[in-house]
This record gives sequence, C-alpha cells and structure tokens, in this order.
Amino acid sequence: MSSTPRRFHPWVFLVLVLPFGVVNGYTVVTLAFELKAAGVDVGPITMMVAWSILPQTWKFFWGPVVDITLNQRKWYLISAVLSAVGIAAMGFFPPTRAGLAALSLVVFLASLATTFLAMACESLIAHATPDEYRGRVAGWYQAGNLGGSGIGGGLGLELAQRLPAPWMASVTVGALSLLCCLALFWAPAPAKSFAATGVVRKVRETAVDVWQVVRQRAGILALILCFLPLGSGAAPFAAMAGEWHASDHTVALVTGVLGGVISMVGCFAGGWLCDRMDRKVAYVWFGLFQAAAGVAMGWLGRSESMFIVWTLVYTFGSGLSYAAFSAFVLEAIGKGAAATKYNGLASLSNVPIYLMTMIDGWSHDKWNSTVMFYAESGLAVISAVVFLVLAGILWPNRSAARD
Repeated sequence: MSSTPRRFHPWVFLVLVLPFGVVNGYTVVTLAFELKAAGVDVGPITMMVAWSILPQTWKFFWGPVVDITLNQRKWYLISAVLSAVGIAAMGFFPPTRAGLAALSLVVFLASLATTFLAMACESLIAHATPDEYRGRVAGWYQAGNLGGSGIGGGLGLELAQRLPAPWMASVTVGALSLLCCLALFWAPAPAKSFAATGVVRKVRETAVDVWQVVRQRAGILALILCFLPLGSGAAPFAAMAGEWHASDHTVALVTGVLGGVISMVGCFAGGWLCDRMDRKVAYVWFGLFQAAAGVAMGWLGRSESMFIVWTLVYTFGSGLSYAAFSAFVLEAIGKGAAATKYNGLASLSNVPIYLMTMIDGWSHDKWNSTVMFYAESGLAVISAVVFLVLAGILWPNRSAARD
C-alpha cells in the first residue's frame, strides 16, 4: 500500500505474529477436537484453553523487560524459538483425560513464550506506524493472529488425522511457524525507546510513560473497554461441533483454514473501518455484531450447514473486533514504552476472554449450547450499554472525530 511508510509494509506484521496465533489454534482446534473425540467433556477442555489464556492476562508485569532490555528483534527470535518448541511438545502427550494435566502445562508454557513474541511485534508497530494508518496496520497484525490460529489449528488437525503419530503433526507445525522469523529481514529497524543508560532510569521513564496514558480520558476509555466482554470470540466450536453433526473434515476446514481466512478478511475490514470512524465505537459495534451471530447460532437449527454459516459469521466478527482492539490501543498508547503500555491494556482485555471461556464451558455443560450463546451475547449487549453510558459521562461534549 503506497500510503503506508516506505520502510515497511503491514504484511510483515501479519507474518511475524503468525506463531502467536498458531499456538492458540493448535490448542483450541487440534487439541480440543482430539480431546472431545477421546470422550473428554467440554468443561475440562475449556479449562485447558483457559490455561492458554492465563499468561496473556498477566503479561503486563513482564512487559517492561522487553522495553528496557535487548531490542525487539532479539526478543522476537528468542520467543519464536520457544514458541515453536512449545507447539512441537504438544504432540508428545496423549490427548486424553489422563494426559490433560500435562497438556495444560505445555499449553501454558507455550502461551507464555508467545507473550514476548507479541510484545516485540507490538513495540515495533507502535514506533513505526503513523496514527492515521494504525487501523490498517492493526488489521494486518490481527489478521496474522487470527489467521495463524485458524490455519495452524486446521493444519494441525488435518496432519494429526493423517499422520501415524501425533508428534509428527505438532513438530511439523512448530517447524513451519519458525520460518516466520524470515520476515524480520523486511521489518522496521529496532526502535530504541530509551536513550538513557541504566536500568533504574529506564524503569522510571517507563512508569512515567504509562502514567501519561492512564491519566488521559482517551486512556481511561480504552481501559474501560478492556474490562468488557465484547468480541471475545470464546465459543468452543471445535469441542461442540458434534451437536451440529459436523464431520471431522468440516471442523478442520471451518475452524481451521477457512475460518482463518474469514477472520483475516474481518481483520482487514475492521482495520479499514477503524481509520474512518471512532475506533472505540467501532469496537463496540463489532462486538455486537459477533453477539448477534452467537444468538443466531443458538436459536437456529442444528445442522452441518448451520454450523458452517454461523461459525464463519462469528469468526468474521472476531476479526473485526480484534482489529478494532489493536487500533484503539495503538491510538491510546503513542510511542515510548510501547510494549509495556500495549500489553498493560492487552492483559486487561484478556481477563474477560479468560472469564468468558470459563463461563462458556460451565454454561454449556450445566445447560446446553443455546444457553451458552445467549449468555455470551447477553453479556456483550450489557457491556456495550455500560461503555456508551460511561463514555457519555467521561466525555459528554466529545465530537465524532477520532482522538
């Protein structure tokens, strides 16, 4: 795109963040489907998925490490290797009830490694992207995240179904994710956020930079949005696909490669729209779109065709929401200690995702999938109302223009 800075193209960040998505996809698609096939209930499966989200809710505390040590490229390489090892390790433990504890630990450690990979990418984006293009770049970035989740999960499931041993699938997917490091050759030069020497001074500058974001109204509104369960995309489609009579191939396609492509389209559309309207309001509307898809899936009939249609619509909504999230966060944080600030907000936003994952699993097993979708969608609607009320109180005379 000619309108973006010449020193990099947004596709670079799509590729760089793919391993982040692949770790998630292998967990929520490949492992979830295999565990369900082995007779494990949806509740324990969503508990394993929740373990993968847990490091993402606390990563703010080690965000300053990326800002004050090494540089973004070095952190990316270290975390990419560890993430690939984590993916490979997932195939060495049986996807059964007996192996669930070990799998949960491996999933947790692999997710922990991806936190540093994402921080390196987000810091580079914050320093290299002008404000007027942050929606577009956010769309490409989240396309890599969600696309990697869909493609990695679908590829992992196909390979696990076809290869004689589970470790062959995980090692293959892990090795492919490691190839994403090649995109560093086209990435922006590492930014030096702090010219000062000495850890104490860097830590102090980081703290001041974070405070400048929190004390502004734009930062407060972003903070509020992060706590609301909007656009969470937490529904466990692979684990409950049997209720819609979906075949193994359909699950691998819809929650995998095709779902990844659809979510990427949603990211591109969401990023484009976020450069043309208020980014926080866009996030609310996109969350409501996904909520409507959830209601439709819970209300309409149970058939394979309905599974395909509404899973993809819901997935498209996830793409819209994730792009809007990155766009409004990048708008709020500016530059400086970018990894710390971005991941401070991202950590908070993963708290409602973690809780919705637990709520979805609990409500599904206690009642059924219809109640699960209604509960998730109802919380999204309540969240939208809460945000609009609080935004009106905090910023009553704000115009429709972006911050």
